[in-house]
Amino acid sequence: MIVAAVLVLVAVGSVAFHFLSPWWWTPIASNWGYIDDTLIVTFWITGIVFTAIILFMAWCVWTYRARPGHRASFEPENRRLELWLTGATTLGVAALLAPGLIVWNQFITVPAEATEVEVVGRQWLWNYRLPGPDGVLGRVDVRLVGPENPLGVDPNDPAGADDIVVENDDLHLPIGKPVRVRLRAIDVLHNFYVPEFRAKMDMVPGMVTYFWFTPTRTGQFTAVCAELCGLGHAVMRGGVVIVEEEEYRAWLAAQAGGTRRVAAAR
Repeated sequence: MIVAAVLVLVAVGSVAFHFLSPWWWTPIASNWGYIDDTLIVTFWITGIVFTAIILFMAWCVWTYRARPGHRASFEPENRRLELWLTGATTLGVAALLAPGLIVWNQFITVPAEATEVEVVGRQWLWNYRLPGPDGVLGRVDVRLVGPENPLGVDPNDPAGADDIVVENDDLHLPIGKPVRVRLRAIDVLHNFYVPEFRAKMDMVPGMVTYFWFTPTRTGQFTAVCAELCGLGHAVMRGGVVIVEEEEYRAWLAAQAGGTRRVAAAR
């Protein structure tokens, strides 16, 4: 009886926590409403299954408890039950996968008008590279990474001569404009994650990955590494500041030092 009661309390408490917890309606800082919608669908499906299983377990514990004069029956096979469970599981998995595939297609389909920003992860800080007046990021080569060229910008590529490098500081972005975030890692596996943006992606050495988003409200948000990357993983934090267009242009103009460094390396 105690075990059955505890199982019922677990089910009721889990549902109550889900609806009453303060994180559920946290305001988002980007246009990823469909990601939250997918999470809601996932919560409904897994929540119903979880609650049903817990309550079924409580019913079994209560109904089939040891009592004088009752004996357990042995039924090694039940073909009808196996088919029903297999079919229900298949439908449940399909219901979980379908929204994810739709969202993934939106996640990687970048608008044509999006600007590009590069985020480079290394132990244990974030660096950023933005295109200069030409609007194009220059080529990079990991063999060129050094004290005067921390991001490995190719000095033989004219497109990279005006690139703006921001080292271990906050990244500023204008509100209301789509941004394609290009991701690279210099040393080990990292993951650039800003929770409010509902967007994250692994950064694999030797590869270029990306995601995109459109900031929809101003503010300062914390960027963390969501992949264990060594002893300093916990302190690998940065900031992403969403500002109005004029403030963004003023910040961009103040980053001339990063442009000079790229030019000097060239």
